[in-house]
Amino acid sequence: MTDVVITGFGAITPLGDDAASTWQALLDGRSGVRHIDADWASELPVQIAGSVETDLTRWVPRVEARRMDRVSQLAIVAAREAWSDAGFGFGEDNLTEPERLGVSVGTGIGGLVTTLDQWDVQKEKGTRRVSPFTVPMLMANAPAAHVGLLVNAKAGVHAPVSACASSNEAIALGANMLRLGEADQVLVGGSESVIHAMPIAAFSQMQALSRRNDEPERASRPWDVDRDGFVIGEGAVMMVLETLQSARARGAKIYGTLAGSGISADSHDLVQPEPSGAGQLSAMVKAMRHAGLQSSDIKHINAHGTSTPQGDVTEARSIRTALDSAADEAIVTSTKSMTGHLLGGAGALETFATVMALRDRIVPPTINLDNEEPDLGIDIAANRTRQLPDGPLAALNNSFGFGGHNVAIALTNQHVTG
Repeated sequence: MTDVVITGFGAITPLGDDAASTWQALLDGRSGVRHIDADWASELPVQIAGSVETDLTRWVPRVEARRMDRVSQLAIVAAREAWSDAGFGFGEDNLTEPERLGVSVGTGIGGLVTTLDQWDVQKEKGTRRVSPFTVPMLMANAPAAHVGLLVNAKAGVHAPVSACASSNEAIALGANMLRLGEADQVLVGGSESVIHAMPIAAFSQMQALSRRNDEPERASRPWDVDRDGFVIGEGAVMMVLETLQSARARGAKIYGTLAGSGISADSHDLVQPEPSGAGQLSAMVKAMRHAGLQSSDIKHINAHGTSTPQGDVTEARSIRTALDSAADEAIVTSTKSMTGHLLGGAGALETFATVMALRDRIVPPTINLDNEEPDLGIDIAANRTRQLPDGPLAALNNSFGFGGHNVAIALTNQHVTG
């Protein structure tokens, strides 16, 4: 099977404006969840989010920004960093072969804020004031399309939409493009930006969000008995995947290896996970099998771990079953405790964190875990980093989405350079 390696990362998240600052914040156990100061949040039952505070016009000129929803702007920022980090250029300096370059970028909701804002414009000012750019701004494939245009990708530009599993599905699809010989490099990842009154109100009505408004940095608390829901977040993470042959031929640094992936569906409920965790288990088992790994090889899992009452317990059970007797050998964490839940962008952020954990042999903490749910049967990096052992390492990153979408990504520290 073709070896697929990661040669570039880019990130803009609630924790940092780039990949390096995001990784350091994760190791420091810092929270990116904060109070929403906008006037529209004052009457909402939930007034906290993991927001990106940076002015995006640092990277996206105002003229371009007016034609792009924030979800696409975030994607472009992360894609630029990842592409440069991998050693590639733009325009005339981009020496890749367009017909051998692909893009796969997932989002769970896409340009929802544009949809809502333009609806308000039509109601308040009339149809003639609706922006002619509305449709290309709101469509869910816009982030992928913009990234494809950025790097002149012609092997295929894909936009998986599978709720909170979207970007891990995008990563799996990109890796499969390489293994099928359809491309030599693929720029993959995810983006999301729906911090807006309506989606927050809607998630609140579902009783899905934490209402710990007075302590935003302590609101996301996976596996804690006092958890009361997830915290909505925004951001984008992109990475460059390429064949090992391509990376070695150009002397690229290698962060790690994307060894395999597993995809399944619960076919149980549009919102609730299947209680036994069978679909989650299937995705993890498929990922390990695809990667040629045994359960005893898995030393780390970055869990979906959203901080919801049922979801956390179900995932712990599925992890325990997937790893069987080796469950106590894998250190589990949920970086959503620090970033909040980036929805369709979550998988990419957490795959990044997993790769970096294997490379640096250190697992970021699950913060706010003050009183662990009893009888979980997994080893959680509670409130502190944990060291990984010497030698070959393998890990899983889980993403599960509304609709019963399950994606697990298997990663190793094989071929790491630099």
